[in-house]
Amino acid sequence: MTIRPVTLADAEALAAIYRPYVIDTVITFELDPPDAAEMRRRIETVTATHPWLVAERDGAVVGYAYGSTYRTRAAYRWVAETGIYLSADAHGHGLGRMLYEALLEALAERGFVAAMGVMTAGNPASTALHERLGFFHAGTQPGIGFKHGQWHDVVFWQRDLAPRQSPPPEPTGG
Repeated sequence: MTIRPVTLADAEALAAIYRPYVIDTVITFELDPPDAAEMRRRIETVTATHPWLVAERDGAVVGYAYGSTYRTRAAYRWVAETGIYLSADAHGHGLGRMLYEALLEALAERGFVAAMGVMTAGNPASTALHERLGFFHAGTQPGIGFKHGQWHDVVFWQRDLAPRQSPPPEPTGG
């Protein structure tokens, strides 16, 4: 297994991994799966300020994890929201943990002080992953997202990455 920074050439594989999450689940609240062109745009946008990593097995991309802007107000710039997605055949082999640990390390190296996992309630695998990685439950927003004909709660998980300094140094970009 290899974990490396994303490239624009990964866009098609990322779109293929993400597509079933969009179409078949409430894990993401997106309703239309992004194509490779949109994934390339997202890669360019995200990697300007945050890390985005991919996991390869036998030369094929089987998962990805990235940090992104948590909220748009300037006072939040030291906190990153995280996302992680694995291909169906990559689940249950410890890959999610390895990929997420690498992402958290990359976020800390760039000066982020906290990571926020924001997920739909009722996802036991993601809950267990966040708990194993030292995240704590930071709140629940009941009935905040509507997808597949029903309302869903959103759960916030937080992991501190570094001590708070005053004034804090600016996080470094891509």
